[in-house]
Amino acid sequence: MKTFVLMTKLAPQNASLIEVGAKQQDRARSGRTWIDKIEQECPGVKFINHYALMGHWDFMDIYECPDEKTAAKVSLLTRAMGVSVVESWCAIPYEEIMEMAEEIEEIEKNL
Repeated sequence: MKTFVLMTKLAPQNASLIEVGAKQQDRARSGRTWIDKIEQECPGVKFINHYALMGHWDFMDIYECPDEKTAAKVSLLTRAMGVSVVESWCAIPYEEIMEMAEEIEEIEKNL
């Protein structure tokens, strides 16, 4: 399984507090609907963590899935649920990056 990070922004950057508050009232219901839709349309997706953020992004979800096509489908389904901005990032464990760096170092030594 590959790990992905889904970054979402729900409200426009200059949304009023009244607008944001109104959206919060339906947050639990729409969140459950979103999870149900992902589970139905993207079998094999396993959510690891869900974070609310205090910054540019509103939420960050870390999940595992079989491949990039499934991750793209998660993003598209999320966008279809009315999220204003979505980004998906492939997350590679640090240990794997270090192994790749060592491999590249060995290749460079042999050139």
